[in-house]
Amino acid sequence: MIGFVAFLISFLMSCVSAPNLDIDSWAYQLQNAEPSEMKELNFDIYVIDYSRDGSEGGRYSKEEIESVRKSGKVILSYMSIGEAENYRFYWKSEWNENPPEWLGEENPEWEGNYAVKYWMSGWKKIVFQYLSKIKEEGFDGVYLDKVDEFEYWAEKGYDEETLASSMVNFIGEISKEAGTMLIFIQNGERIVELDPKIIDYVNGIGIEDLWYDGTIKKNERDVSERLKDIRKFKESNKIVLVVDYVDDGSDSEENIKRVREFILRARNEGFIPYAAMSDRELDEIVVIKGIQPE
Repeated sequence: MIGFVAFLISFLMSCVSAPNLDIDSWAYQLQNAEPSEMKELNFDIYVIDYSRDGSEGGRYSKEEIESVRKSGKVILSYMSIGEAENYRFYWKSEWNENPPEWLGEENPEWEGNYAVKYWMSGWKKIVFQYLSKIKEEGFDGVYLDKVDEFEYWAEKGYDEETLASSMVNFIGEISKEAGTMLIFIQNGERIVELDPKIIDYVNGIGIEDLWYDGTIKKNERDVSERLKDIRKFKESNKIVLVVDYVDDGSDSEENIKRVREFILRARNEGFIPYAAMSDRELDEIVVIKGIQPE
């Protein structure tokens, strides 16, 4: 009987189409992404929101997500785990005057985004509800943002190593709850120095603003410092996605040269690059003829 059950489980698992991880290109769009467009373009992996506009009413249907997957693409849903967003399904208006104990201050650079004490059960419960919605829609995995929130709370006087381990443990809990779904984190690569266990919980990492801050080149010393930790993910056979917001939308020689340089540097590291628009709106998929996707 045990042998038959094992066979049945193996058979059922073989019926589930595993995502293709032999990828060479990716695209990143968080506003009004259209599944019909994603199916037709030549990117291998997409990171989008679980909703066209971030609201519950704008959620994609399971059929829409499945149509992208059937076209041979991998599709991940963005999810912030280090900040709460006041336009999400879980937000309560009374929090403006009477916030829960896990809710912190508003991010001065992103209106409507609030720091959270991610190690507290109240916030974790919300994240697992969020994850459940993403699973229902049929995404291949999740793309977890604000992993670097441990640095924010360290500046507030909390112990950084404890904060980093709490974030890593949280991602481990998300990974367990996600089951066979893919787990990617965005930024916060320095966490691997403080708790290398993060490598065990993720399939890859996404990195923003590595070589450029918009269209301005970054200091090479700062780039080298970040690369030390990012390379640890690559050396552990994790996928490294990189997005720099380098494209100003023009056909100028300067713009094309900048985009090409970014892509070349990423490829030389074995990373997968995506040149996004310099306005950082992430409201379109950027296709650059002969350059992106390759």
